[in-house]
Amino acid sequence: MKAIVLKSFGGPESFELCDVPRPVPHAGQVLVRVHATSINPLDYQVRRGDYPDLVQLPAITGHDVSGVVETVGPGVTTFSPGDEVWYTPQIFEGPGSYAEYHVAAESIIGKKPPSLSHLEAASLTLVGGTAWEALIVRAALRVGESILVHGGAGGVGHVAIQLAKAMGARVFTTAREANVEFARSLGADVVIDYKKEDYVDAIMRETSGRGVDVVFDTIGGNTLSRSPDTLAQLGRVVTIVDIAQPQNVIQAWSKNASYHFVFTRQNRGKLDELSALIERGQLRPHVGAVYSLADIPLAHTRLENPNNGIQGKIAIAVDRRLIS
Repeated sequence: MKAIVLKSFGGPESFELCDVPRPVPHAGQVLVRVHATSINPLDYQVRRGDYPDLVQLPAITGHDVSGVVETVGPGVTTFSPGDEVWYTPQIFEGPGSYAEYHVAAESIIGKKPPSLSHLEAASLTLVGGTAWEALIVRAALRVGESILVHGGAGGVGHVAIQLAKAMGARVFTTAREANVEFARSLGADVVIDYKKEDYVDAIMRETSGRGVDVVFDTIGGNTLSRSPDTLAQLGRVVTIVDIAQPQNVIQAWSKNASYHFVFTRQNRGKLDELSALIERGQLRPHVGAVYSLADIPLAHTRLENPNNGIQGKIAIAVDRRLIS
């Protein structure tokens, strides 16, 4: 089978398109023909060497699968050949999704929502599971509460807006001017052009000085350190970004705030919850660009560019017939 193999840590040129053996499913495992995958910030973080102790080179990386069951191993009862499935491979526990075939444990695989294309489904597994764990499991977002989503036009952010609206929250988000209307189309109640206005001032004005109940940080750095300034009393901050420098949390202390640091975990339950929202018309991933398997280095280059012009996700058509 064809696969994109990471030969060394570094830039996008570290990838190579190779022929590698097709994996074989063992007991409790499913072999999936991958129709589509997608690109996430985690992907280029792995490629550039942020997690050298967790990735053994050469490696097949990638963290999203939408495809069709090819064969199943002994003891598998949930799936049969021909079933359309979606999932996030176990992170740092074996080969990833930049390949024509992938093997995964039955327990982490879900039935693909029939209303989603493979490109759409592959654009949602990791970011959808991350947003669900951050907002529902960790922040325990409730009906009638308010939330600030940093980076609402991005891969995780555009899903978080829809998820928060489905939960009955009032949603604030930050976005560039070019993405303001896109964020509104997702359901955001207030979109703050952070280049034109300080988001802390905007939040305090829009909430009459109260602040928001939850901040969801997808940016990190200064964004995380200023998040307590937007919080209401007993507010919660959830971040999915590595913390590389010390943070001043005096403001968080004065708000009686709680912090949650999320590295998503894989399971079928989150996928089933997302599927229910999709089938009710409350959630849909946005595919901003599509590349082929061979062009994954180009896709990485584009995602790493802060001015990439992408709304939502970059999808990868492993099956080239999906490229229109």
